[in-house]
Amino acid sequence: MTFDLTPREILEKLVSFPTVSRDSNLDLVDWVEGYLTHHGVLSTRVQNDAGTKANLYAHIGPHVEGGVILSGHTDVVPVEGQNWETDPWQVVENEGRLYGRGTCDMKGFVALMLAAVPMAMAANLKRPLQIALSYDEEVGCLGAPRMIAEMAQHLPKAAMAIIGEPSMMKVVTGHKAAIGWATSVQGHEVHSSLMHTGVSAVMQAAKLVNWANEINDESARATPSGVDAMFDPPYSTLHVGTIRGGTAENITAKECKFIMGLRALPGQDLTAWKDRYLAKVAEVEADMKAVHPDAGITVTAPFRVPGLQPEPDGAAEKLVRRLTGDNGRHVVSYGTEAGQFQNAGYSAIICGPGDIAQAHQPNEYLSVSQLEAGWDFMCDLMRDLSK
Repeated sequence: MTFDLTPREILEKLVSFPTVSRDSNLDLVDWVEGYLTHHGVLSTRVQNDAGTKANLYAHIGPHVEGGVILSGHTDVVPVEGQNWETDPWQVVENEGRLYGRGTCDMKGFVALMLAAVPMAMAANLKRPLQIALSYDEEVGCLGAPRMIAEMAQHLPKAAMAIIGEPSMMKVVTGHKAAIGWATSVQGHEVHSSLMHTGVSAVMQAAKLVNWANEINDESARATPSGVDAMFDPPYSTLHVGTIRGGTAENITAKECKFIMGLRALPGQDLTAWKDRYLAKVAEVEADMKAVHPDAGITVTAPFRVPGLQPEPDGAAEKLVRRLTGDNGRHVVSYGTEAGQFQNAGYSAIICGPGDIAQAHQPNEYLSVSQLEAGWDFMCDLMRDLSK
């Protein structure tokens, strides 16, 4: 097996691993570990509790502080139910586009950072390069925190982290926070002709969903200011993507489950949002218990992703603007691991190849020109670290 590969060849290999979040990513991690070993780089795994998935990090260059972390996630979203015109696990080029699941989000960036490893090893780096690969980003950025903690403990502290989510190689300085409250509504079953004596979990859950719609409408009417006005939309949003419950059309539903998702503007108090939701839950639950004491609502928080706050005079922003020449102001409404790095004390920025509009879509693609622009960035970064 050869490990002397171009960015395109590495991308093809990475896409061939179907690392959907529900499944293991260890085959990909095994391959990356072998690739790094071939180039003389030691790497460290940080596994999940079950041992079925792993983060991977590595350090290249002098054992000093002040280096740069390149961060990417290894997992991708499912392809089931999507109308793909090509094999999603094989990179196919057509009219300047590289099709395949994860080409854009975000194995393109991972391929670039791995392709830069031999260049970094050959260079006389004055500041180190650190590589960070995570699992389960797509389901709540679950893997990165324990990896970030280990890197901070065992490696010289890097000055900054560049998270290569698709941004068309633009400098993104902020993103929204994300939190999801898993909500289980327990009703009381009776025949629907006597529904006044029972509690429909589905219909009570609908009250919470409708509350979310009302809050969204209220937020949309407010006038944003400052950084908030840069976001699309320029307000925090509540969303329910899936809902499951009920037994039959003529039975009041015994159970209904959904996740109330929040994408909050950076800087907003997530605890205040939680209290606001729980207050509504308590109101609905009180009405349910008035009908039957066994009815109720349970709320847990399965994930929480901090927002990325724009950093005045931030080190990561300065470096990436200098390398890309982008002086525009950009923020995004999707969540990333950048906020987790920032909360751990690293200056953080988002900059990577590809258009986020392609992420999670059937026939996902990364343009060849974006892959080339990303490679130019990596070459410039290696030269900068050698100064």
